[in-house]
Amino acid sequence: MTVNRVLYLFGSAAPPVLNIAGVIERAQAADWDVCLGLTPTAARWLDDELPALEELTGHPVRSQYKLPREPDAWPPADVAVLAPATFNTINQWALGITEKFIVGFVAEAIGKRIPTVTMPCVNAAYVQHTQFDISIATLRAMPGVRVLYGEGGFVPNKPGQGRPENYPWHLALEAAASAVSGRDPGGA
Repeated sequence: MTVNRVLYLFGSAAPPVLNIAGVIERAQAADWDVCLGLTPTAARWLDDELPALEELTGHPVRSQYKLPREPDAWPPADVAVLAPATFNTINQWALGITEKFIVGFVAEAIGKRIPTVTMPCVNAAYVQHTQFDISIATLRAMPGVRVLYGEGGFVPNKPGQGRPENYPWHLALEAAASAVSGRDPGGA
């Protein structure tokens, strides 16, 4: 197997993140070299699994910004996927609030022309907040960002009725592959 595409997989603290190992394995089976980044809360949820996830990916799992003197431990990204993306993460990204490593990366990815796919994971009560629709529209207007929300993406469920096993991870991985399929391998 020749791995020549690098996928940055970013997850925030929503129940589907608990199944992230299986998503990494599916991506690796499709010849992706996967680097995993998590919000601090998601990293806390997966604390016992972090060593196994690092072994699975062959890269450190990151949930914090590195220090300026530290070298980057990850290869350059061909594409980034931010899923599951919580209400908080979506709004922070759209508003440019980059205190979290994964939000800072996807905000900067726009200017670096790194294609980015995001798929929210929010319940129907959260989406009643007017900022959520504004944030989704803002992200959809950004170059290189694809938002998988609504028809053809994640559809919110009623509060307390989440089914993390039904989260459509395959859509995010398909969108990542599609985002890089037409790109020049030299990266432009």
